[in-house]
Amino acid sequence: MTSLERVSLALSHKEADRVPVYPILSGVSRLLTGASYYDFARNPQVMADCMSAVTDKFDLDVICTLTDLSVEASDFGQELDYPETEAAGPTSNRLIKDIEDYKKIKTIELGPRMKENIEACKILSAKYGNTKPLVAFVFGPLGILSMLRNQAEMFVDCYDEPEYIKGAVQEIIGTLWVYCDKLLDAGCHAIMFDTLYASGSIMKKQMWKELEGVYIEPLCEHIHKRGAMVMIHNCGNDIYFDAQIEYLKPEGISFLWPPDDCKDFAECKKKYGDVTTLIGCVNPTWLPHATREEIMEECKREMDIMAPGGGFILATGCEYPANLSFDAAQAMCDAAREYI
Repeated sequence: MTSLERVSLALSHKEADRVPVYPILSGVSRLLTGASYYDFARNPQVMADCMSAVTDKFDLDVICTLTDLSVEASDFGQELDYPETEAAGPTSNRLIKDIEDYKKIKTIELGPRMKENIEACKILSAKYGNTKPLVAFVFGPLGILSMLRNQAEMFVDCYDEPEYIKGAVQEIIGTLWVYCDKLLDAGCHAIMFDTLYASGSIMKKQMWKELEGVYIEPLCEHIHKRGAMVMIHNCGNDIYFDAQIEYLKPEGISFLWPPDDCKDFAECKKKYGDVTTLIGCVNPTWLPHATREEIMEECKREMDIMAPGGGFILATGCEYPANLSFDAAQAMCDAAREYI
């Protein structure tokens, strides 16, 4: 059974030959090729080579094209830092410096970083398109806005001046519409939106609906009309499954903690296991301190809870540590293959 067949069964809430598995091996993949973090982030061929190397080494069931969270913000004009051993991020010189600067955010033509990701997806699709699902990682509009404006200041703006936020989000959606179309044209099977702000640890549910949900809904409808899938990644505490299912109607949700209306993963499976595919939920910050045996036991525990009847993909709940050895990833993959 190919990975594409295996994941398709999971997404159809049917059991495959085994549970699909993919630790989110993004920045760490560069260690297999000797690439610099900068080249991994900025050179489409290097990015594809790194992702190919890690996919082949562990026979991952999903390819997720996460490089860093600053791809879209960079093309909007945000200045970035490119550390040698960490993912790129915005400098302290934020593009939006005061409330009036939100009005300067307009729909743009795709810039170099988004185009580079599209080219990498073309390379990966040509190699794996018939055997493994290719999931394009896209930061949600509020996430992009938080890269352009200091996050804490943006959070205050959401309360004090929500209309400025809404205007900027609408403009960002215009750009993401084109970006997602190009990613699908490149051969991606799904778009995975990072909806960081749709969690109780950051923003009230009604506020998220008003500031992001209603704006991203038409884009997700468009993706579905194109015959592609919508997925969500959100590693926040008390993630809003119900609200995001209402607006994005995702085929899968990648998460770390149980949603706000469930006390644990068992309740999450019972409540949402037939509604969307559950993806996760191994804590990547725990992996450096865990033994191989502990990791395999945790994977087995999660599979026992969420795999019956299909609708589950074993993964880390967020990106695998960028400078950790691959031992923990091997343990996760071994657990999925040995525990049937």
